[in-house]
Amino acid sequence: MSATGETREGDVRVADPGAWRTAVIVTVVAALVRLFFAVWLPLVPDETYYWDWSRHLASGYFDHPPMIAVLIRAGTLLGGETSLAVRFFPVMAGALAAFLAAVIARRIGGDRAARLAAIVFALMPLTSGLVLATPDAPLLVAHAAALYFVVRALQSPIRSRASLLWWCAAGIALGLAFASKYTSIFLPIGLLIAVLLRPSLRARLAEPGPYLACLLATLVFLPVLHWNATHDWISFRFQIQHGLGTPRGSALQRELELFGGQLGLVSPILFVLAADAVWRAARRPITDAHFALAIVALTSWGFFVYSALRRPVEANWPAPSYVPAVALLAAVASSLTRDRWIRYGIVLASVLLGIIYLLALVPLLPARKDPTARGAGWEMAAQQVEAARTARANAPGRTFVGADRYQDVSELAFHLPDHAQAFCVCLTGRHNQYELWPGFADLAKPGDALVLLLDERKEGVVHETAALLTPYFTSVTRGAPAPLLRGSDTVTVRRVWTLAGYRGGWPARPAP
Repeated sequence: MSATGETREGDVRVADPGAWRTAVIVTVVAALVRLFFAVWLPLVPDETYYWDWSRHLASGYFDHPPMIAVLIRAGTLLGGETSLAVRFFPVMAGALAAFLAAVIARRIGGDRAARLAAIVFALMPLTSGLVLATPDAPLLVAHAAALYFVVRALQSPIRSRASLLWWCAAGIALGLAFASKYTSIFLPIGLLIAVLLRPSLRARLAEPGPYLACLLATLVFLPVLHWNATHDWISFRFQIQHGLGTPRGSALQRELELFGGQLGLVSPILFVLAADAVWRAARRPITDAHFALAIVALTSWGFFVYSALRRPVEANWPAPSYVPAVALLAAVASSLTRDRWIRYGIVLASVLLGIIYLLALVPLLPARKDPTARGAGWEMAAQQVEAARTARANAPGRTFVGADRYQDVSELAFHLPDHAQAFCVCLTGRHNQYELWPGFADLAKPGDALVLLLDERKEGVVHETAALLTPYFTSVTRGAPAPLLRGSDTVTVRRVWTLAGYRGGWPARPAP
């Protein structure tokens, strides 16, 4: 049935304006709730890391493409260096992704399907992550937009002007997805598999739209490719190693962790129902659009099941697959049994989401074991580093600040009163973006000083990083402890070290 009320062959949509209004209201309310938590919660280390990227805009970074940095920069230009400003556009991107998931469900199942998709997407525990400023937010909205445009293209006559325009829009959205996170590659791979498997979709290869979509996606992604080409493909190499590197530990344990993470982030009932809807749409699709959505979801899931055989898979990595999965779940033909289980699933998901939000508001768990406490205490730690830096105001040379892990460096930089540049010593831990920027040794002159925030060690024990740097400074002083506190509860403890009288040079990074 079209928007005007007419029914078309193969169209399963049912008009219900009230249900569509509910879908819009649910999506808006969910976005407002996320904005509330965006103001309330302190920035976690990954977010401050991406915030530091936004101060050095580029077309690529060590870990990811640039879109998250662009969104954060847009927010801080409007709202200053605050948690809300850092998170505002990522939260809006997440809200738009949820809206597009509902719109996709509406295209293939009608207004009531859109309402169900909006409710499911709003209440899945997975969407609590859309409070945070991470690459998943721009990825989800670009992924959802590309899928919506593909659905519209597949619902348009072959070789029609409408089909061509929708394919072009899909190509641009796909390019933006590429510029958000590299796992977006599973969308075009899934579509290609769908086209090869289904004869009616293979007919689309006779029209120019899919080829123009590929060209436009490549053009949008071209700056990221150029950045990687001029940086020894470091970002691609890191992510390939991150997901498909040398196997470690138990493959069975990694698979169980992957599926356990999905059950927790979607809720067990909704995960099973969504998987069933995807499988049914793949085996007996109602339309080409249903089949394409199912294969895209299966391609993403299938890759991460394989990836978990080699390396740990973080629970959020398959998140884009839930855009088509939720749309299909909402559009599957109704039955009393299915509807009852969906209600059970929504109730369970809302309870799990409520627990996550409650833990974010009320510290019920010990701070050391509470993942929501990762961003706590950095204001006070930064004040202690600033005090050590200020104490050297009359000393010869300049005084720089830093830490030995990228997470600590970025939190420190964000919370210092002047948001001063902080340096990553980077003698331990994984490689990161700070190693691509000028470091302390590149900018310091003999006689300068470095105030470092390092993990606490036992009394009388010199931190290994401080020990490695001792030959390059005339004095190394163990300063005051800097506990990271959530209220009166200690998350972890750092200590301030002052390294004065820089002599020049820098130690090589120890072999792992």
